[in-house]
Amino acid sequence: MKTLKLLLGFAIIASLFTSCYTDDDYINNYNPPPSISLNQLLGSYELWYVDINETIGYGQTPFLQIAFTVSFRNGTLYANNNLVGFGSQGNGFGIPVGNYDAYNNILDVYHVIDGYETIDVYQINANTIELYNPYNDTSYFLRGYQRATFDYDYVFYDNIHYFLQEYEAWEKVYTSPTGEINEFDNENYLQFLAGGNDSEFRSSQDVGVGNPDNIYWDYTGVYGVNNVPGNMYLKTLSLNYDYYGSEFFELSVENDALIRLFHTASGTTYEFAGRGYIQYMKTAEGKKTESPKMRKFKNERKENPRENTRV
Repeated sequence: MKTLKLLLGFAIIASLFTSCYTDDDYINNYNPPPSISLNQLLGSYELWYVDINETIGYGQTPFLQIAFTVSFRNGTLYANNNLVGFGSQGNGFGIPVGNYDAYNNILDVYHVIDGYETIDVYQINANTIELYNPYNDTSYFLRGYQRATFDYDYVFYDNIHYFLQEYEAWEKVYTSPTGEINEFDNENYLQFLAGGNDSEFRSSQDVGVGNPDNIYWDYTGVYGVNNVPGNMYLKTLSLNYDYYGSEFFELSVENDALIRLFHTASGTTYEFAGRGYIQYMKTAEGKKTESPKMRKFKNERKENPRENTRV
């Protein structure tokens, strides 16, 4: 994560990340003929932000579903799949995740994990493209940016839910001397699980466990992360235990591997450090998880009006 700063301001952010491309007539009727080649179009922006909530169709293309951004660089496909290191990893491009060929309006992707995908590309406007997978009838919409003007911080803080899932465990490393004694004082590890219903957590009272795989998880439940009006950098975290009630915190991020939780009921501040970084959709040398993170679609899914032109 880059140094905390607002690059474009909230007014511009609203226009950058909330544009809607999904009007049926717009998709069917506004596909201007490209004045440049597909390779030139894909390379015209350094980053393509995957606007996941504008997706149309009921299918899923894994490498797009997991990515925050993708980049097309001389035949190599790059992706920012993680929020840890977002904006700095690979000089902002992320990691190489495969190769691609681009010709006519067809993009062929050879992903190191997901294998082969062939996609139709449509230019929607000057900096928006539609990637249509004819084999699952699903369209993803990508918006182009240059690295110097892309708001990495906004994307990071808008997706804190996923950031918490990028470590195998969070270990308590600090408890403030102020604050009332409470039950959460006894909990030393937290884990936020990817996959499933995307909101499950576990906690443990173990102490000094070197390998996260050896932690015994005492409690389970569901968690939620919400915004604090007027403060992009502060969130709330609720831990709703299956049998033991709930805990509520103010959540702030100190750096890519350290979070701070302020327990509002007791006035106690805790710090948790990430243990066991999980790199999603990684190269062959990376660690692949059984339940990889997939970004969740927040809006109602719609039937795709795009017609399949493949024979």
